[in-house]
Amino acid sequence: MSDRAVLEAVELGKTYRDARREIVVLDGLALSVAAGEWLAIVGASGAGKSTLLNLLGGLDTPSTGEVSVAGQSLSRMSENERSQWRNQRLGFVFQMHHLLPEFTALESVAMPARIGGAPKQEAEAKAKALLEQLGLAERLSHRPAALSGGERQRVAIARALVNEPACVLMDEPTGNLDPDTAEQVLAAMSELRDRDTAFVVVTHDPAIAQRMDRQLTLANGRLEAR
Repeated sequence: MSDRAVLEAVELGKTYRDARREIVVLDGLALSVAAGEWLAIVGASGAGKSTLLNLLGGLDTPSTGEVSVAGQSLSRMSENERSQWRNQRLGFVFQMHHLLPEFTALESVAMPARIGGAPKQEAEAKAKALLEQLGLAERLSHRPAALSGGERQRVAIARALVNEPACVLMDEPTGNLDPDTAEQVLAAMSELRDRDTAFVVVTHDPAIAQRMDRQLTLANGRLEAR
């Protein structure tokens, strides 16, 4: 793990307003994630974990403060620039795999690389190598309907990594899996430890949190060391 920060949040705040009141979800939060670091963020339901992840990924706009990814402030980019930066510098894995039913595992994983401009052969070679590393060498031509829940989530992880991002953001990546299948996904993730890519995992699962380099708790709009 390097000391170089690949993801930073400074004075990050998010407030929602309805007709009668303001709801402060995040309140001047600070975060720095180093290259290659594996970080778990845990917290009670409704604490704002998914909101935080959306802000870190540039999928939502903060009320205050800013987020920087690989040294570039997301708030200073146009929407098009932000989309391109996300494609090249960030990966996402959600509770649901979000695989398109008409694409094979190989095609799904290669897709972000193709969107980023990589030639088809190069994109599929990267995708194949990742799928093999995650134990899916025999599933390259399978579509989602022919894959188990754990296999679909491993495909989603490979897809998040294909562009060699600075950081992968994960939102409850084993939340829809039974314990045995979740353990298979965690074991597959452990094979990725030799990368410079950082992982930020929002989870309520202690089995995931305990495998991370560092654990933080989100409470009262701020992050605290566990």
